[in-house]
Formats: sequence, C-alpha cells, structure tokens
Amino acid sequence: MPKVLRMTLLSVRDLLATAGPFVGLALVLLALAYWLLDPTPPHRVTLATGAERSDYAEFGARYVKALAAEGITVTLRPTHGAADNLALLRDPGSGVDLAFVQGGVDEAAADDGRDEELVSLGSLFYEPVWLFYREDAAKRLLKADALTSLAQLPGWRVSVGAPGSGVPHLMQRLLEANALDVKGLNLLQQEQTPAVVDFLEGSLDALVFASAPESLMVQMLLRTPGVRLFDFAQSEAYGRRFPFLSPVVLPRGIVDLAADRPAHDVHLVAPTAMLVARKGTHPALVQLFVQTAQQIHGGPGWFQRKGDFPNVRNTDLALANEAQRFYRDGPPLLQRYLPFWLANLIDRMWVVLISIVAVLIPLSRVVPPLYEFRIRSRVFRWYGQLRAVEAAIGERPVAELLDELDGIEQRVGRITVPLSYADELYALRSNIQMVRRRLSGRNAAPVANS
Repeated sequence: MPKVLRMTLLSVRDLLATAGPFVGLALVLLALAYWLLDPTPPHRVTLATGAERSDYAEFGARYVKALAAEGITVTLRPTHGAADNLALLRDPGSGVDLAFVQGGVDEAAADDGRDEELVSLGSLFYEPVWLFYREDAAKRLLKADALTSLAQLPGWRVSVGAPGSGVPHLMQRLLEANALDVKGLNLLQQEQTPAVVDFLEGSLDALVFASAPESLMVQMLLRTPGVRLFDFAQSEAYGRRFPFLSPVVLPRGIVDLAADRPAHDVHLVAPTAMLVARKGTHPALVQLFVQTAQQIHGGPGWFQRKGDFPNVRNTDLALANEAQRFYRDGPPLLQRYLPFWLANLIDRMWVVLISIVAVLIPLSRVVPPLYEFRIRSRVFRWYGQLRAVEAAIGERPVAELLDELDGIEQRVGRITVPLSYADELYALRSNIQMVRRRLSGRNAAPVANS
C-alpha cells in the first residue's frame, strides 16, 4: 500500500475511533426519538365508503389513486352508508381507520360525548336530499303535475334508502317535522340499485338519495324523462330547524345547458359529508388525508365555488389537531417543496433534532483533545522505554543497551502520524540519537584511557 494512502487511512481510522462513541450516542438518541415520536405513518389504511356506485364509493376510488402516489395503500370497505360507517369507526375491532360520515346521522351521540374517540377531518361536500318522483304518480295520487310538500306523501310507495345508510333516519326526521306518522306511510328501505330499477319500472312512486351530484344514479335520474325532482320550497325553514342541514340551490340549466335542464332553480336541503377518523390515527396520516381532501373536493361544483370545501363548518365532531393546523396555516412549508415522507419526517423531528444538537455540542468539545491524545500517544509511549535505556547507562552493558536502542529506533521508524504532528515524531528521533551518542561516548571511553 502506498505510504501516503496508508497514512490517510490511519488518520481516518484515528478520527473514527475517537469520534465513534460520540457518533454512537447521537445515533442512539436519534433512534430513541424516532421510536417515541413515530413520525412515519402506516403504509396501509382502511377507508369505509358506501354502496356500489354511490358518491362515497366514487370518492373513495379517488383517494386510493391520490394516496398511492405517496406510498399509502388505501383499502376500501364497502358499506350501506353513513350509519354503518359510524358503527365501524366506533368498533375497535372493525379494522376501519377512516370513513365518510353524513352530518346529523347520529347527532345525539355527538351531543352527549359518546363520540369523544372520533375526530373530524373536516366537511367535504354537500349531500343534497334528492327526492325523485314519477310524473305519472303525481297525476295519479295528487291529481296534479308536481309534488309540492312532504305532507302529500301518504299513499305513496317511497324508498328511503338502505338500512345502514343515513337516509332513513334523515327522512324520518323530515317527515315528523311535517306532522306525519312514519308508521302510517308506505316506506321501503332498499339498496340503491334495486330501488332505482323498481322506480323506473313503476313499482315505486318515489325514492330518496342523500348524495353528492357526482353519484352516477343521480346523474342518470336527472336526465330520465318522466322523472321529476322534488323542490324543497321551504329549504330555509328546514335549515333553521335542523342545524346539520344547509339550504342549497340546484341552478337552472346546470344539468344540461343546451336542454335547459332543470328549467328553473330547484331548492334542496343538504347535510354535509365529513371525513371522520379514530382519535388515535397517526397525525401524519391525518395531515395527508386532509391535503388529499383539498385536492379532491376543493374545486368548483354544482353547489359550491372553488375553495369552499373542505372546511370546518357543520362538523358534528371535534376537529383533529392536525386538521385544525392545516385549515389555519395551510400545508406545512417543507411539504410545498419536498416529498411528503421527507417533509413529514423533518417537520415532526426538528424539535428533537435541535434538542439533541444542543446536548451534543458541549460533548463534541472533547473530541479534538481525545484525537490529539490518541495521535501523540503513539509517540510519547516510546519515551518511557527511551528513558529506561538512558537510566540503565552504567548499570548494564553498553552493547546490550545499543541493541535495545536499535530496536526502539526501528519500531519508531514505522510510526505514521499526520503531518501536523510530525514535529513530535522528529523530536523523538532526535532524542533517540542523543541517547545513542551518550552510549557511544561510554563505549569509546575505555579505549581512550588505554
């Protein structure tokens, strides 16, 4: 090995040996902080959605695609709807981490604190109550062209959604507000697809959805001849009586501008869909879902302008801390420029990193003295043997001491030190020569006397 390379490697080895304990302590502290803070979110999460072809299912598919780009695998859990989703979130053994939940689906539980283990990530979109009815049913049952009040529903065959969805409970409250006895009405609870089939075939007179307009069934029924949409003319009154409902307007022509469909503004009432998580959900995962919600739900739509959603209004549950931080400050600064995993790691670890640095800086001051001691000790340890040789002059044979001195000199010749410490090595060699001269003088003295 070339001498220059050997000296370089030895210097690096000395530096590593000296700073090794210091670096090891830093790594132990970092590992402990990482374990305690757990900054990396789980890579798999389960999201409860809704029935097939529902708005929850459609939006769930978008979350799967968006979060896959961040390395998060989202497993969708089909359900009947909001009531089922809420029950799954309350069940620790269900395996569901997050879910879409309709506002007001269980207002009593939120009011009395039974949902203190659940947190909201914000309101995502309006879910208008779509009451579709057949024109021929209105003419047959009302002798009129249109249904104008929920109080006219006695005698109608109405599907109010599947068991487990939020619609049956919602419709019950709306009907009771109109002084109707629900038990005296012909209300059916059916899955969405079978209900639509029966409705189109004439087995049902009306059916009710609570869904975003992106739902395929809503889009299809809005364009079906002979099907009309109920106009909640008292939408403002409903909104005042039920805090979880908002009056919204389906603008004229929004469905089809060319065909002018609908031909006039239609008033609707709408609960708000929320994204709900367990309270123990990883904060980084909450942050990522809220940011994804902004991407998916932040655009303009039939009932909102760009930027209206997601928001913190109309949430029945307490807002998650990370979600509150996002709505107040926006995305963390680093996440605007770095990949999510790296920005999240720095964002959650920086306080600890500063604390560790503050502890290690004073300790780091001992590294240079230790390094200097390690290098100089290679030279200084030979002074002990050199002094022993010098002290033995006159007590041991000169030839024996010269042999021992030759051995010391040979071993010292193999010592390598950084250039900054070369003066120490050359000083040692000079002192060896000084002792050699003394021994040589002692050896020559008897010859001079003869």
